[in-house]
Amino acid sequence: MKIRPELRALRSDDAPQRHAQRHLKAKIEAWRAAAPVELVEAELSQLAAGALLEDLPLLDALFTPGDPSARQFVGTLLASLCAGLSQEPLGLIPLRHFTDDALSSLMLARSGFTTLSLQAFDGVGMARRPQPVSASYSPCHSWEHVLAGNAKAGLIHCRQSHPDRADLEVEPITLCPGMILTRSNSDTALSIGRFDGCMVTLRLQCRSTSGGVSREYRLEDGMLVHQAAGTPRESRLELTAALLGRMGRTDVAPILSAMAQEDGGAGLRWQSMRECLSLDSAEGFRTLCAIAQRPADPLYAPAMALRLQLLDAHPQLAEVELCPV
Repeated sequence: MKIRPELRALRSDDAPQRHAQRHLKAKIEAWRAAAPVELVEAELSQLAAGALLEDLPLLDALFTPGDPSARQFVGTLLASLCAGLSQEPLGLIPLRHFTDDALSSLMLARSGFTTLSLQAFDGVGMARRPQPVSASYSPCHSWEHVLAGNAKAGLIHCRQSHPDRADLEVEPITLCPGMILTRSNSDTALSIGRFDGCMVTLRLQCRSTSGGVSREYRLEDGMLVHQAAGTPRESRLELTAALLGRMGRTDVAPILSAMAQEDGGAGLRWQSMRECLSLDSAEGFRTLCAIAQRPADPLYAPAMALRLQLLDAHPQLAEVELCPV
């Protein structure tokens, strides 16, 4: 392995690396201190708190067709970072980032589950990827402004979802500079096809804080291939409920019963009810029947079906004190 003298020097003295990091950090701080950037970040926090994008003039301008704000906003940052890297080529940009063979992403700002990021798609890397076989849908909303490059793409609409499948419809589109793409990710997925060169987009994504479910469907026939909680918090709670069940913690059955009947994501509530059933069949069955009494509950139909299935397999459950269903 050949190690260049510049890298070998860093092994014995990391002062140059620390100097490079301070230099690039100063570049980022200077960019953020500019009035438009500070105001955009303040509006991002308002969007995360529930404000509408059209009520946030600076943030809205970044995703308005024909408005130069997005190119100016991003161009100022890139000019500063490129100048900093030309002086300190071994420095690391102090912003959260990701890269693989096809996609590179740089997070510009974040507030809660709301993010503003710059994305670059490499045509050569995209061509090496296999053709997609599924489409994913999650409880969030996104706005994308194409800053440079062209690409063929498809909007995969989920027209109607069923318990184990969905009706999918593909709408071909062409992405080009200046195009603004607004979509609800819960029913519309974006699939980018092969293209030449590089495409750069500014992306604003606002994830729902009220839970929800992320689903993945097979493109060939619309069959459900994966499902998960829509937020990290609900995922953690689902795992906690499952762990308590595996530990045999019968003392937490009343807590799981309450979780199953509270407002929240359907996945978390159903997992809590299942674990409650496994820990305390009487408590769990009463919880199941309570849910099956509420026609407006999203879990009403599966709860009714499971109740009938359990009564057929275990008639003794009919002796459990139940509310009328």
